[in-house]
Amino acid sequence: MKNYTNEKHNQTYPSLRNIRRACQRELYRTVKKLNKYISPDIMKQAEQIYLQKVVLNLPWIAENGSNRKLLANWWKDNVCDEIAVLWSVEPSTLAIAFRDSFS
Repeated sequence: MKNYTNEKHNQTYPSLRNIRRACQRELYRTVKKLNKYISPDIMKQAEQIYLQKVVLNLPWIAENGSNRKLLANWWKDNVCDEIAVLWSVEPSTLAIAFRDSFS
């Protein structure tokens, strides 16, 4: 018989490919919510910023992976401002668009 009580605590980290694809998807959905054109070059820069922040905080993100509200708050505090400057949008507007697309 399998012991299911320890599986929640022994979560493995996702691969870099999976993280990169998730970051791309989340930013793509955010841009759709903003209803604004973002050039592919600027989108790549935003993906790099987001991916770097996620990799640096991977243990915390993996631990709180099921709490979407907490992850959206982390994104607003750590990633939103840099991408807002890059995309020339207000940070509050970007944070709302991300939260809507992420939830």
